[in-house]
Amino acid sequence: MKQRKPKIDTRFMRGRRPWSQKWADAFHGLRWSVHEQSSFIVHFFAAVAVIVSAWFLGTFDTVRWAILVICITMVIGCEMLNTSIETLAKAITSSHDPLIGRALDIASGAVLTVAFGAAVVGTILFLESLAIFLRGG
Repeated sequence: MKQRKPKIDTRFMRGRRPWSQKWADAFHGLRWSVHEQSSFIVHFFAAVAVIVSAWFLGTFDTVRWAILVICITMVIGCEMLNTSIETLAKAITSSHDPLIGRALDIASGAVLTVAFGAAVVGTILFLESLAIFLRGG
């Protein structure tokens, strides 16, 4: 009897994949993050609140908007990297492993660090813009 070869998922093999497939995979990851990760949802709604607040103030110039977008992108991107590490850890083992636990804690710490930095930058941007807004200028 002839043995059947297992089907290989070629997405992860080295070689050339069309850009359309790369884009599709990236959007699939983004969609999965939005629908499945509660932390991502929290960051997403916080980002929307910050954008609406900045728009309401009406005092953000191009540089302030760029800084705000960079901060939001960094936090959400870092959260997605943390999620990918969590997913990979679950794929490796379902039992407790102290080194995997440490890696997950470090990844969570990275998200916290970036989010804290973004909050500090946002506070600086908003305090200055709020002062401009209150002066009527």
